[in-house]
Formats: sequence, C-alpha cells, structure tokens
Amino acid sequence: MAIHQILRRSLSAGKILSSSKGSTDVPKGHFAVYVGEGEKRRFVIPVSYLNQSSFQDLLIQAEDEFGFDYPVGGLTIPCSEEVFTDLISRLDRI
Repeated sequence: MAIHQILRRSLSAGKILSSSKGSTDVPKGHFAVYVGEGEKRRFVIPVSYLNQSSFQDLLIQAEDEFGFDYPVGGLTIPCSEEVFTDLISRLDRI
C-alpha cells in the first residue's frame, strides 16, 4: 500500500480517536500516530515527515508488524518512544 493511502487511513482514524478521547482535533497539515512497544502514546506530527526516508522506513515496519489492523485504532508505529522522539528531533532539524 502506498504512503498516501497509509496517510489517508491514519488521518481518518486519528480524527475519530482524538474526538472520542476529548483531545483537540489534528491540525491541518498534521496527522496522529501512536508510538510505543507496550502502552501507546499519541503524537501529532507534520505531514511533511512522509517525504523523509527514515520515517517511511518506520511506516514499512509498522505495516509489516500490524498490517492495517492497528490495535489502538490509528496508525501505530512499533518502536520505543525514545527512538521515535530521536527520529522526530532529527527530522525537525531538516
């Protein structure tokens, strides 16, 4: 499945989950992902990260591990929060 299809699914799921949990909606140009190996933490990140090969690698890993049946109902990335926040901080500097 292509990256834009993954995004479309994650945006739909993210908006449903954010409204059902009382969180604010996902801002335009962003999408929600759930990260963690045990308990999942929700991150709202810019769509521009989808252009980065390191982020695409995480999406491929998520597809390999979860397919498209995510346990928390939204795009889930199977890595530790520490690894994810390190990647995000590097992407923020690009």
